[in-house]
Amino acid sequence: MHAPSVSRPVTGRSLLFVAGAVLLLLAHATHLVSESSGLFVGLAALFLIGSVFAAVEHAEVLSLKIGEPFGSVLLAGCVTLIEVSLIVSIMLSASADGSEIARDTVFATLMIVLNGVVGLCLLTGGILHKEQGFHTTGAAAALSVLGTLATLTLILPNFTLATPGPSYSTMQLGFVAVVSLTLYGLFLFVQTVRHRNYFTDLIEAEPHEAPSRGRALASLGLLLLSLLMIILLAEDLTPVVSTVVLSAGLNSELIGVLIAAVVLLPEGTTAFRAARANRIQTSLNLALGSALASIGLSIPAVAIVSIVTDRPITLGLESDHIVQIVLTLIIGTMTLATGRTTILQGGVHLVIFFVFLFMSAVP
Repeated sequence: MHAPSVSRPVTGRSLLFVAGAVLLLLAHATHLVSESSGLFVGLAALFLIGSVFAAVEHAEVLSLKIGEPFGSVLLAGCVTLIEVSLIVSIMLSASADGSEIARDTVFATLMIVLNGVVGLCLLTGGILHKEQGFHTTGAAAALSVLGTLATLTLILPNFTLATPGPSYSTMQLGFVAVVSLTLYGLFLFVQTVRHRNYFTDLIEAEPHEAPSRGRALASLGLLLLSLLMIILLAEDLTPVVSTVVLSAGLNSELIGVLIAAVVLLPEGTTAFRAARANRIQTSLNLALGSALASIGLSIPAVAIVSIVTDRPITLGLESDHIVQIVLTLIIGTMTLATGRTTILQGGVHLVIFFVFLFMSAVP
């Protein structure tokens, strides 16, 4: 038995990065600095990365307070809710690509999480610990819900007859939104209440002294603020990234992929740390939970906005994207079927991830 260790205090460095991000955004809002200036771009990139690590730090404090899998669910929910607000803001703008932003963002999230994050975690865990074990029951439950939601929201719209093109009619869209929310809610009930033991690490983690209630509440507020800074800074950096990508002759779709990657940095970093600490179940909880929240919350939210504002929404994936998502689900099923992971499985997922990145840049 390990002696209980005290959880790490919140570092002043994390507070400094978040405070700097707030001040920089205020300076930009009051026109004291232009978003096209080199100073703004450099500071925005610095504070964005700093805010990512601040979010990870506060998420770890909350995980110590509420335990797993609640910590993973909380972080996934926070990131997804802010992601939804970004998608809706683009939908309501005059952008011509607004009708496709939800589809593109959710697809990018799935590919980054299920291949990039999972692949890196499995590879790292395999290098450090050779083999890592997890509960196949929990992983299989998550993947079955994920496969169902991905098919209903991203593939089936291509084959319906009520409306032309890769979209649902209003009645179909409402039905799919309700079904998605219901299925996601049922999964959360299984994960956090009925079968919580399916989602806990096989290897008992070193015990830590739980943080006080006041510190946990402070970390919750700082986590939300850090995530908000990440989204706002990423949005301000989008024009610069867009200019660089387009001037290099790359596909504009890569812009959305880069933004999604930044948004997912807190969860990805937390999952990577868990894999290094031989807690692969926590890594899978974060990865699969993030993908589930992205579909189970984002699609119903944009469906409601689409119905209320009478704005069209394109959900069906293009044929090459369907191939990639189906391949990802098949390989994911094989990876999670044995309850043991090695570097080979991590390498396979990373190959699919790099193919996704390459095809996004050069379709």
